[in-house]
Amino acid sequence: MNESYYLSLLVFSPLLGIILLAFMSKDSEKSIKLLGFMATLPPAILALMAYVSRLMGKDLADFSERVRWIQFGNLPQMGEDFFTVYYELGIDGFSLLMIVLTAILSTLAAIASFHIKKEWKGYYMLFLLLEIGMLGVFTAQNLILFFVFFELTLIPMFFLIGKWGFFEKEKAAYSFLIYNGLGSAILLIVIMVLFARTGTTNIEALKILVNTANSDLITPLSDSVKYGLLIALLVAFGIKLPIFPLHSWMLRVHVEAPPSIVMLHSGILLKIGAYGLIRFGMGIFPEQFKELAVVLAVLGVINLLYGAFLAFIQKDFKMVLAYSSISHMGIVLIGLGALNQAGIQGAIFQVVSHGLISALLFFLVGVFYERTHTTDISKLGGMAKGMPIASGFLLAGAMASLGLPGMSGFVSEFMAFLGLFEEMPWLAAVGTLGIIMTAVYLLRAVLAITYGRADREFAGITDLRSYEWAPVLVLVGLIVLIGVYPAVLSEPLKSVLLGLGG
Repeated sequence: MNESYYLSLLVFSPLLGIILLAFMSKDSEKSIKLLGFMATLPPAILALMAYVSRLMGKDLADFSERVRWIQFGNLPQMGEDFFTVYYELGIDGFSLLMIVLTAILSTLAAIASFHIKKEWKGYYMLFLLLEIGMLGVFTAQNLILFFVFFELTLIPMFFLIGKWGFFEKEKAAYSFLIYNGLGSAILLIVIMVLFARTGTTNIEALKILVNTANSDLITPLSDSVKYGLLIALLVAFGIKLPIFPLHSWMLRVHVEAPPSIVMLHSGILLKIGAYGLIRFGMGIFPEQFKELAVVLAVLGVINLLYGAFLAFIQKDFKMVLAYSSISHMGIVLIGLGALNQAGIQGAIFQVVSHGLISALLFFLVGVFYERTHTTDISKLGGMAKGMPIASGFLLAGAMASLGLPGMSGFVSEFMAFLGLFEEMPWLAAVGTLGIIMTAVYLLRAVLAITYGRADREFAGITDLRSYEWAPVLVLVGLIVLIGVYPAVLSEPLKSVLLGLGG
């Protein structure tokens, strides 16, 4: 295979599924669902092949692509790259992990989508378009291309929430669109300022130009401008992550969107916020980021405690998991705020780990809802009697989320807090209260669901069906693999951590 087009093939391979679906009868439920699932396999295979190639010593730079795309003006005296935007894709260790995570979760979410009851053709076409956007975000090597793919994720998500969601689906969809649209507008302003001042949107070029004294900029960037741009990035990606108090939209999405879509939203889309902070905030403005490290760490502890305490009082299991996501994203901010190798590595591990754990828990939410038509904790009591296998996997997911040793959650939380204890021990000590509360609210909810008082007969309830085994086994297997052998993540990250100064 020609490596020059490898990433383009990876990103746009779901497009073939969209084209084939367009010609299918909208009433062919089984065929549509099978094709929707099959269309997610090529990017998954290509992503895993790239990961294996990296482990075998291949240079990821060999996968890079660069083609002239848009030119603004004609200033040959300034060089051919000046005010020129390229279609350029590339990967490093961090983006490779995110691509693999995206491809795997997309395939598993396509299986979870078998529970969708109506208009399957439109659903899977939008689903595959969303996957293209997510894959593109993590391969884009310039800010404008990143922004294009970033916006591409918003359109299908809006319709997937608003059309196939639950009771207040329209409100959730518009909340998603308004908040994320605001974040996109702020991000676009940052991109345009950098483009106007430097003449490029290439990420690697910006790292050099912005941080080199006497660099050949059109207009020098003062420290105050750099601070302003970094704070704007923090707000733009803070909405996506989300950072308290920019989180209310996310709660609605987690509760009202179909569980299969929440698998991708919680597992991947929220992580774009963390990816943007690391790739652009820390990468392009390292000095300013260093001075805001304490603020990030404080925001992380606030997220951790706020999410944990509110998760404890929720009566709906989806709300418990929604606040849990807010809490666990606080650990990402804690790791970034530590700004040392342990902290940054812990933050990246948490991005991947929480993506797997939240996908597992929301998949099981979908399984339980499909049988019982409720996610109220009090009404789900005694599920261990009727669905012992699904309940066992639910307990395993909860153990991973609360940081049980031997699972991925423990590794990420340990490293993030290790990094923070090295730099700000007093703040880390406060943050450990959130870890304790995580165990409390998760065990409270899961034990009430599995062993609480049962209000129904379980004679007609089936446990995991044949097609439901694959997602839980894959996700639990990956969670345990990372927990017992963290090198599967740390090995590709070595050069990335050096580049970030960790």
